[in-house]
Amino acid sequence: MTIRVAIAGARGKMGQEAVHTVMKNTDMELVAALDYKEIGATLAETGLFPEGYTVPVFTDLNKLHAQTRPDVLVDLTSPESVYTHTKTALELKIRPVVGTTGFSDEELEELAQLAKDTKVGCIIAPNFAVGAVLMMKFAEQAAKYLPDVEIIEMHHDQKLDAPSGTAMKTAHLISAHRPVHEQGHVREKETLPGARGANYDGMRIHSVRLPGLVAHQQVLLGGKGQLLTVRHDSFNRGSFMSGIVLSINTVMETEELIYGLEHIIR
Repeated sequence: MTIRVAIAGARGKMGQEAVHTVMKNTDMELVAALDYKEIGATLAETGLFPEGYTVPVFTDLNKLHAQTRPDVLVDLTSPESVYTHTKTALELKIRPVVGTTGFSDEELEELAQLAKDTKVGCIIAPNFAVGAVLMMKFAEQAAKYLPDVEIIEMHHDQKLDAPSGTAMKTAHLISAHRPVHEQGHVREKETLPGARGANYDGMRIHSVRLPGLVAHQQVLLGGKGQLLTVRHDSFNRGSFMSGIVLSINTVMETEELIYGLEHIIR
């Protein structure tokens, strides 16, 4: 069966890469794109894609669904719109595959319940790069033995949310094995607010935003006389495509929300 795919955020750098990936995949058909503004009737008319990319573009998900009937919606948009897109897709029984971060815990709980009630699969992945998922899993295991942890995540300067979803997911995984405790000297004082980064159960998370970066993270785990560094680097957005393809195939076989690629990689 050919999987009918729609992509939200097709004009972004990740979105463009995803469009080419789906178009080249013989088991998938790109049937529509979702955008927040009028950009042309087809992807080809945007000027970002070849003339043969006659995929229709919609600004309303309900109209997109009525006219093209996608099986899957790949959302690569922004934190401001991703929750609404995901909720609407589930209500329309379109399976969301979401790479956009910025969900609150309450929103994730609501979407998980909606997916369960509608029996529609949904995959939300803070990071689609398999290497990044392995980095998170290795850090999770290491934190059992080295519970003093700092996370440094580095992204391009157009990223909207901080900390990144990958950093938050990493901290969440580590917290399951790390007793909650504050790190550093008990009388530590920030002479410049924010110098020690965000506080997650006593762990510190630092966000770097610079042009030239794509997506990078290192987890530093300290112990007496030693330091373990677990690091992953994505040098281009092609690193995320295998995870997107895996998620599209997997979401067709599930009836619940899955948060994190680590739950589906074999």
